[in-house]
Amino acid sequence: MAQPPGSCLVRHRPPPRQPVARRRQDGRVPTPPPADVIAPRHTDEIETRDEFDRRLATGDLTGLTVQGLRLDLHPLPDLGDVTVAGTLFVGCRFASREVGADLVRRGANVVPPFSGLPYPTQPSHLYTPEDLSAGFAEAGFEGMYDTRVYAHFRAHGGALPDVREALGQRLHDHGVDNALADATRAWLAAYGPQSVVGVMGGHAVPRGSVAYRMAAVLGWELARADRLVVTGGGPGVMEAANLGAYLADRPAEELTEAIDLLATAPDFTDHDRYTAAALRVRERYAPPPVPRQRGADVAWARAGGLAIPTWLYGHEPANLFAGRIAKYFSNAIREDTILRLVRGGIVFAPGRAGTVQEVFQAATKTFYGTDGASGAYVFLDRTYWTTELPVESLLRPLLAASPFGDLSSTIHLTDDVREAVRLLTGA
Repeated sequence: MAQPPGSCLVRHRPPPRQPVARRRQDGRVPTPPPADVIAPRHTDEIETRDEFDRRLATGDLTGLTVQGLRLDLHPLPDLGDVTVAGTLFVGCRFASREVGADLVRRGANVVPPFSGLPYPTQPSHLYTPEDLSAGFAEAGFEGMYDTRVYAHFRAHGGALPDVREALGQRLHDHGVDNALADATRAWLAAYGPQSVVGVMGGHAVPRGSVAYRMAAVLGWELARADRLVVTGGGPGVMEAANLGAYLADRPAEELTEAIDLLATAPDFTDHDRYTAAALRVRERYAPPPVPRQRGADVAWARAGGLAIPTWLYGHEPANLFAGRIAKYFSNAIREDTILRLVRGGIVFAPGRAGTVQEVFQAATKTFYGTDGASGAYVFLDRTYWTTELPVESLLRPLLAASPFGDLSSTIHLTDDVREAVRLLTGA
């Protein structure tokens, strides 16, 4: 069998033992709080037209929340006789303003979509690569959806928007929260929180480089081991990991071929060539459709995994290899969301300030048990993390002093992708 690119042989190390928590003075052993990885499905939330039509047929929508639906499309729903006391319509479109006004007169609360925004104020689903790249074929990088939203974001204050823009962005990000919960619920039910693994690292790593190839093999191996690969959605290491997951059902030789094709446009600042190369690879290696009865609701996870980017860094072109994309305006929410999800461990490939920030933000959660038990911290490239940016010397004594016991054994440094996968999967 062909060896994936970027692998090397290193003596096997067993997966880390679970730490034993120190006893408190009262003799009891502290334990981390329960891990609420994702919000439960609320039965009072309506997010699809089919579900809305079923509820509408009962004649009573009392107290329900209807999110982001196009109620202005045929067949138009008959809302005239339905009970709507306390019903919240948020981000919905109606056939006319009079329809919305009549609902308010009858006791509903209506938060309509904001006019003049290039993004939905209540998205009902996560983005796909097709959503973010829409418009590229006609107008290039500057004309695609992702770029147009970023231009709007910058023109309206960036991270410090005016009140109207801030409300629109907050509603959008809440919709993404909801959609993310919906998208990951089936995966977590099938595989559990410890199956979700994060991959962090430098955004400027060029396509085709050794670091890029190693990250791609990592994503490939993890997805084949039934792990949901989660990245920050940017270029470099993040794109490589999602690329590997995108090609998880293909042989190693095709992963190498795809990387070689992408390497013809290595620099993400060359936006048009960079994006065009990604779209060509997506088209050439598109995964086959999965029938519903064979798990289509989780198939996206093994066809690219999950990316969670932000328009705060919108100058970076969209990572088009993730199966689903939870793109936020708020970078703070985005970073916390990534780290809350990745209970199965995190790989930190070489990176600079952003990656180091994520290291210690993750360590804070692990130290205090904020989201329950954490998986392994795997630092890929031993020399980089011991000499160039020696975070290990700070991280080990910090985690050794955790209220939940000595957690320093969760830290691992390696130069080998296969060893990293073993540490994260126990296989």
